Amino acid sequence: MKLTLAIVFAAALLLVSVVTAQQPPQPPQAPRGADNVPDHPHPPGPPDPLAHLMFPPDMILGHARELNLTDEQKAFMRAEVQKATVTFQDLQWKLQDQAEALHETMKSTSVNEQQALAQLDKVLEVEREIKRLHIGLAVRLKNRLTPEQQQQLHNMRMDHHVPGGPPPPIE
Repeated sequence: MKLTLAIVFAAALLLVSVVTAQQPPQPPQAPRGADNVPDHPHPPGPPDPLAHLMFPPDMILGHARELNLTDEQKAFMRAEVQKATVTFQDLQWKLQDQAEALHETMKSTSVNEQQALAQLDKVLEVEREIKRLHIGLAVRLKNRLTPEQQQQLHNMRMDHHVPGGPPPPIE
């Protein structure tokens, strides 16, 4: 039982970390001056407008005891995370293949615009599938939580708010 729980928890962490890695890349660091301060700082990207409404699988399963998750809730969530992890891995490979094909299309000194845009559409379609997978999993997990469990998770998130970071959302 402990081994199964460890495997499921590791899969959930992997899914969350890999999905998080799918966020838009951060802009390159600005050149730094002699005082090691960026010469031209870049503003941070926009916050995720849904982040405060959903709960990462590792947060839910990591607090299963505190949330008093039922055995049925835990089994459902573990199964959903496992299915999503397998699908996500397949999509990651597909995304890598499509991105490499786009790179090949773009590296010529004269690029066929129609071909490049068609390949870009393939990359964007896989990215869309990944985001759909992520949101779908988050919705299914949230829907299995009681309103009280959801409130507990919101409270946990508020308790761990980092000073100086963005303020917690008001609901």
